[in-house]
Amino acid sequence: MKRRDLEKKLRIAGCYLKREGGSHSLWTNPKNGTTETIPRHTEIKESLAKKILKSLSAE
Repeated sequence: MKRRDLEKKLRIAGCYLKREGGSHSLWTNPKNGTTETIPRHTEIKESLAKKILKSLSAE
């Protein structure tokens, strides 16, 4: 999955970018207070993208 597609799905679910790190970005879902790191690769493995979406309740 492309990183920008993942970020688009997260924004639609109400998540926002908390901060940028060295090699990861920190995203937060304010509805449940969950925070997840997203690697800064242009392509993210499908299994990791699904895990991130599930963790942030953005499925």
